[in-house]
Amino acid sequence: MTEEPNAVHPTDKTVPATANTGAVGIMGLDLRAGAQVPRRRVFAWAFWDWATQPFNTVLLTFVWVPSYLTSTFFIDPELIGTAGEEAALGQLASNLGYGITVAGLLIALLAPVMGQRADRAGRQKLQLFIFTALLIVAQLGLAFVQPGAEWFWMGVALIAIGSVFGEIAGVNYNALLISVSTPKTIGKVSGLGWGFGYLGGIVALTIVVGLILSGVLDGESGTTFQLIAFGATIWTIIFVIPIFLSVPEPPKVTTDEKVGFFRSYVELVRSVIRLYKETRPTFWFLLASAVYRDGLSAVFTFGSVIAALVFGFGFTDLVIFGIALNIVAGVSTILAGRLDDYFGPKRVILVSVFGLVLCTLVVFFFADLGSGLFWGVGIVLAAFVGPAQAASRSFLARVTPAGREGEVFGLYATTGRAAGWMASLLWGVFIAVAGSQTLYGILGISLVLLAGGIMLLFVKAPPRAVAE
Repeated sequence: MTEEPNAVHPTDKTVPATANTGAVGIMGLDLRAGAQVPRRRVFAWAFWDWATQPFNTVLLTFVWVPSYLTSTFFIDPELIGTAGEEAALGQLASNLGYGITVAGLLIALLAPVMGQRADRAGRQKLQLFIFTALLIVAQLGLAFVQPGAEWFWMGVALIAIGSVFGEIAGVNYNALLISVSTPKTIGKVSGLGWGFGYLGGIVALTIVVGLILSGVLDGESGTTFQLIAFGATIWTIIFVIPIFLSVPEPPKVTTDEKVGFFRSYVELVRSVIRLYKETRPTFWFLLASAVYRDGLSAVFTFGSVIAALVFGFGFTDLVIFGIALNIVAGVSTILAGRLDDYFGPKRVILVSVFGLVLCTLVVFFFADLGSGLFWGVGIVLAAFVGPAQAASRSFLARVTPAGREGEVFGLYATTGRAAGWMASLLWGVFIAVAGSQTLYGILGISLVLLAGGIMLLFVKAPPRAVAE
């Protein structure tokens, strides 16, 4: 059973809210004097990030996909140890890319419309439940993917479908931010969610890697990876429960009539035009953030490639490095949330983005100093990535018109996908121009981050409520 939007329990420790005397403030949030958000509700919301991170961290990025789906488990056994093995593995990676590309296109097409429809119906929480449940089903399906070429496409399909379900669920999760924060605490709460996500993913990854390295699980057995997928499913089921018990549906503000699914796309175009005319900062922020967020994604996507090919990191080195960076990113994100509330999200983003540009350039110009330099810069870099992501969500929530949270966060997901080719393209171009020297790819990432930061300079910052 859910609580009323601003119910306060005598036993709850609470996060102080604003003392605004108006009935409704930004994003439709109740800002009446004395309104408080129970701390229990805040942590229940943040645990969704913790609950769903194993899909991204363990299954997609570090363990299940790279060590199982795109490995010799899924090629013809007769090719293993022959000259054809490398080509076969390359084909698996290529086919996986096709699947992820299709998923990205589906997210770009569906996310804003699904968010818009949730706004109209006042059902962000219900839609969050539906797509979280579908993500769980996709994860469970991975537990049944057995070794063998005939199972490969099922694995690709489930990873792609899980990505779509997770992204759409995330749109509605972000929209619920207004139910657990006030203008004074929105940065801190957003940072807490991102921090929980980083820490949850790292705890799950550490457990898995520890079990494999200690010999409890056999990394050479397909059954191990099926068990990992099953474990990730159980993890998600357990930790998503709090958000559905404690976090209320945001107040329905929009009075727009309900329209059919395909008509929603017509309404979407109209809403983008209306967004440009009525709330210009929101429109321009969506564009600027799409650029620098592509750079943020590239930092983690290609960082491990640079570590391996330029600085000679092996498998164990990469795992330890990844765990360390994510811990730093998680902690810094939680702490930076307070800076967001004091100084505003725009300043946090700008410092983080330009700090990342400086870090990437240091790696490029001083690479000869070796792995020690990469470790040091990597730690500093990780301290910037999380705060930039959390403050971006906070910024958008602050400039989103009341009653259109799901729609705007859907556009946030879409614009991010639409710009998701820039850093990877420049990465490849710079490497090719430099005669296949991998290090030069980092200049492409630097350029995208710099462009996004400069664009953000011209976006009007949202009104700031001073945190207590």
